[in-house]
Amino acid sequence: MGVEGFQDYVERRCPGAVVPVELQALARGSLVGGGRHRPPQSPLRLLLDAHDCPHRLYGGFYTDWVSGGQWNHMIGYLGALARFCHTGNIQLVVQFNGALDKERLPDWVRRQSGDRRTAQQIVSHVHSRGTPPPKVWFLPPVCMAHCIRLALIKFHIKVAQSIEDHHQEVISFCRENGFHGLVAYDSDYALCNIPYYFSAHALKLSRNGKSLTTSQYLMHEVAKQLDLNPNRFPIFAALLGNHILPDEDLAAFHWSLLGPEHPLASLKVRAHQLVLPPCDVVIKAVADYVRNIQDTGDLDAIAKDVFQHSQSRTTDKVSRFKRAVGYYRATNKPPSYLPVPYPGRPSLGGVPNMVPQYTVPQMVNIPQSKPMSLHMPGHGFPNKGPYPYNLSDPAVSGNQTGGGKGVSEQNNYTNIPHEGKHTPLYERSSPINPPQSPNHMDSNFLHQSSASSSSENEDGNGGGTNHFSGKNQSWDKKERKSGKTSKKDSTDQSKAENPSPGVPGNKGGDKKTNQTDNMQIPCLLSLPTRNHMDITTPPLPQVAPEVLRVAEHRHKKGLMYPSIYHILTKGEIKISVAIEDEINKDLPPAAILYRPVRQYVYGVLFSLAENRKRTERHAFRKNRLPLEHYPVIIKEWAAYKGKSPQTPELVEALAFREWTCPNLKKLWLGKAVEDKNRRMRAFLACMRSDTPGMLNPNNVSTHLMVLCCVLRYMVQWPGIRILRRQELDAFLAQAVSPKLYEPDQLQELKIDNLDPRGIQLSALFMCGVDMAFLVNDACGQPIPWEHCCPWMYFDGKLLQSKLIKATREKASLLDLCDGQAEQVAKVEKMRQSILEGLHFTRQNHPPLPFPPPPPMPFYPAAMYPRPFGPIPPPPGRGRGFPGVQPIPSQGGKLEIAGTVVGQWAGTRRGRGRGGFPIQVVSVGGSTRGRPRGVISTPVIRTFGRGGRYYGRGYKNQAANQVRGKPGNTD
Repeated sequence: MGVEGFQDYVERRCPGAVVPVELQALARGSLVGGGRHRPPQSPLRLLLDAHDCPHRLYGGFYTDWVSGGQWNHMIGYLGALARFCHTGNIQLVVQFNGALDKERLPDWVRRQSGDRRTAQQIVSHVHSRGTPPPKVWFLPPVCMAHCIRLALIKFHIKVAQSIEDHHQEVISFCRENGFHGLVAYDSDYALCNIPYYFSAHALKLSRNGKSLTTSQYLMHEVAKQLDLNPNRFPIFAALLGNHILPDEDLAAFHWSLLGPEHPLASLKVRAHQLVLPPCDVVIKAVADYVRNIQDTGDLDAIAKDVFQHSQSRTTDKVSRFKRAVGYYRATNKPPSYLPVPYPGRPSLGGVPNMVPQYTVPQMVNIPQSKPMSLHMPGHGFPNKGPYPYNLSDPAVSGNQTGGGKGVSEQNNYTNIPHEGKHTPLYERSSPINPPQSPNHMDSNFLHQSSASSSSENEDGNGGGTNHFSGKNQSWDKKERKSGKTSKKDSTDQSKAENPSPGVPGNKGGDKKTNQTDNMQIPCLLSLPTRNHMDITTPPLPQVAPEVLRVAEHRHKKGLMYPSIYHILTKGEIKISVAIEDEINKDLPPAAILYRPVRQYVYGVLFSLAENRKRTERHAFRKNRLPLEHYPVIIKEWAAYKGKSPQTPELVEALAFREWTCPNLKKLWLGKAVEDKNRRMRAFLACMRSDTPGMLNPNNVSTHLMVLCCVLRYMVQWPGIRILRRQELDAFLAQAVSPKLYEPDQLQELKIDNLDPRGIQLSALFMCGVDMAFLVNDACGQPIPWEHCCPWMYFDGKLLQSKLIKATREKASLLDLCDGQAEQVAKVEKMRQSILEGLHFTRQNHPPLPFPPPPPMPFYPAAMYPRPFGPIPPPPGRGRGFPGVQPIPSQGGKLEIAGTVVGQWAGTRRGRGRGGFPIQVVSVGGSTRGRPRGVISTPVIRTFGRGGRYYGRGYKNQAANQVRGKPGNTD
């Protein structure tokens, strides 16, 4: 686990370092200039990392999250939290994770794989018991983070969003804006020099809304128990293993610290693969090693000792070790200037919102008697600081290699005019500072590869996949020659020896070293594999600088879907796991279901239609053939059935066929009435809902448009009937029910047996709502964000009750609407708008998938072959399979040797069927025009309605299709 397990180690092994606190008492104490007889001089300013506590902001585990979310209950909880902070003298700022964070991609892959297993456990539990799963399997809906972000904006709580490196930006944001403390739950925060560090997992608001409690981590107590100077925490964190230098690369070093006499030493010999020591054992061993280092500024000597037995990639490991140390030193370094007050709620009494001098943390709810100073710890006082250690350590006195770039420029919004946060994109003026690069592409960031030890596989096989690595595609002799030496990589770190006596940190002698000379650590599965395989894609089209500045500004302010900025700049997107039953074949994966929506969004973001139209117009003027259009390829990282998250899928951007969408600059910044109409049309076109009924406010209200668009998209999915009629009515009935806005009544609602299909339909629907957020922001927010939020039209528990009535009890629409005729009328109007222009056929099983388009050279095809773009519905209104000719109803006759021996009459012709000639079955006679015993007219390929798939014919079917006049036996 490496450094990830340090937070858990603090809670389990250091009980004296975790103390409960009441934040309202802290907001009245000396930390904010208050006391027994004087009011506080400024609010208590706390920064909350929302990435670590979605369940706490959602309202806890007890709500029915498995059914898609109880959003009005969440709104009630966040409203109570906002009221408490306002009356309790607490200024809360919440920062969300909006970074792509390619360096931490292996961690994301591991979490997605775990969430995928959890989803299968949830589905199995609901199938077998019919009850909500236990809280340890908490898997929130996909769009929970976006809903929490919009709800906080609704209650006027400031939000922010990271853009490159989430952890580093949170720490920099906390220090540069003068926050008193950080509420989070991550080992990276525990190992940095933060004055007050509180637990986000223990954050609890009382039921009466008058007490907010959590736990505080006293890191000086942790340093005492480890007997380690906090200034050595950067080296300590680098040697534990992290996202830059993974613990697999340090396994041999960790085993060498334990020695052959350790009780766990025999474990590495008996195992047939690389095993890692327990996390708590590694933490104590590495702390002992770092404590005995003589010169913490000489990183070369430390790296030489740590990797003295490495036989491959030693230079790369040493470089990553230095980067890791620099990364954690940058987070531990105090600011070189006094913090600037955050432009939020003004302080009381005109006192600047500065962070006072940080002394040794005590019980924070006990007021201190000494006055506070405005100096930061360790700044201007060489021998004083927050820990009972001398801060003049060689680790920080010289050679401080700040491995991370500061984010002061990213958090500087002074050049952007202050406007209302609810103002649409087209009414906002863009910032004036130009971007640093018009190409909007950071090559260093794009070409970073995995920092995992599994990247020792230098031949680039990637576990047998057909993907290319993120390096140059020219396979020269040197690269092929390096593949021969990759076999030696498997012996890397196979020798676990203790350091020599002359090296700092050594506690053993030559005898112990000789005992471990012959000890070998088996390699991981005998062949290293990559944690993830990146793929090189063509360069992205240029984007207008004004658009990039607006996208960056709104991304940092938390006013835009986070993936839009990364699509524009890096061409990548991450798709989280939803609750899906991988055994059920009746419902497609959410990543596949909404992929066409994302393809149209990519086309809108890169102005695909207008660029191609401009190219064709330019070629027409010069009497030339239009140039070949190079595809815009986006990398989608997702995990679903048949697709692992280790490799991305390459998805091509699409343009609308019906009309030419304007460029992104005009779509976002245009202020004319026509531009507003184009924004709405682009939104409806992406959701495949561009019909007059959707724009009719008498049928579909503005706050129900997202609901109707998502349901219409699910209804018209080709091949599989996702929503049945009664399920569609259940969705619409719960949206117009007055119980939707009564969370207390819904809390008392009892559901006897959960419907597994209803659980999956709710998950698919919330994934569609998540895509609607993306489409709305990409198209310039034609729908106000207040009307996009799910608490306006959805509650998972209420939907479950409606689905049970509709499917199990076969209740009518009037019963679904609780006997209210007005609600029935609203449901019928919305259903009419949803089904407008759609023609359905009776089918129970999907046909064979359509043939995929020809794959592009050098790029892998998707796991689920689907043609790009929408699949047009089949013409006509037949009752059989779509696209298949129905059974002719005009009758037929039987011929033997050209003589008619039998004739039968047909049935009444159905509506929508054209004229078909009479069927003629010939036996014998001439075989020139038609084989014996065949039907001369075209027939269906599969008889009956119960066949699962259809094709050109079954093996036992002797009928072939031939062309010719009826009755012609030539």
